[in-house]
Amino acid sequence: MEKVQLFITVIGEDRKGIVARISDFLYKCEINIEDISQKIMGSYFVMMMLVDIKDAGKPIEEIRNGLNSIGKELGVQIQIQHENIFKMMHRV
Repeated sequence: MEKVQLFITVIGEDRKGIVARISDFLYKCEINIEDISQKIMGSYFVMMMLVDIKDAGKPIEEIRNGLNSIGKELGVQIQIQHENIFKMMHRV
């Protein structure tokens, strides 16, 4: 079966536990992290993940809702975008 990839972006004030909390949620949903990049810019935490949801135990809306809840809990903004939408937006 082919991969089903999403981009997850996280932006907010830096604090302990952001990566751990999001990674734990993804693990529990059986979502594989394909690539991850994170950086502290001033006092802000910025992270981008490429994940594969083909084996996810939850539908995409439930994943989105779960990440939104985590974002509120941690005080960060979390967005997800399907790879196909990303490709279409950045196509020349």
